Amino acid sequence: MALRPHSGRFRVPEEPYKINDRITAKEVRLVGENIEPGVVDIATAKAMAKSQSLDLVEIAPTAVPPVCKVVDYSKFKYEQKKKQKEIKAKAQKVVIKEIRFGPNTDDHDFEFKLKHAINFLKEGSKVKAYVHFVGRTIVFKERGSNLLNKFSEALSEYGKLEMQPKLEGKRMTIILAPAVAKK
Repeated sequence: MALRPHSGRFRVPEEPYKINDRITAKEVRLVGENIEPGVVDIATAKAMAKSQSLDLVEIAPTAVPPVCKVVDYSKFKYEQKKKQKEIKAKAQKVVIKEIRFGPNTDDHDFEFKLKHAINFLKEGSKVKAYVHFVGRTIVFKERGSNLLNKFSEALSEYGKLEMQPKLEGKRMTIILAPAVAKK
């Protein structure tokens, strides 16, 4: 297979903010440290930024007039990246724990799995409980439904039922969400 020649141009990723000479507005609202906020023409704003050895960064291009900040651009980018990382870390990650039953699950097994489900819900995780029908046990759909209903009733004070028992292939499934969000 022959290699195809390319045009020789590499795509430089576009910056999310316009800086210095890339700002096209005639007037801007200027903000920043050691600067009196107000509306000034672009030449004055660039001169003020240059006199402080900083960059003029357009932070709100849709505003009328656009808002520009006098700041060191690399430091500004670093702080923006840091904020995004912090927001991502604070976002709740939904964890779903699965608990498997058979249609002939005995009381002791049921109680054991119930204790685990209570712990999962207290941790703030969702619980997906399912009855797996193997081979000919699919004829015991009623048992599976009763088992999952009993399970959801036993967990009613720890979590709320998010999805009613639903048969999908050889599995009958319910999903429980924690009653109170974890701290």
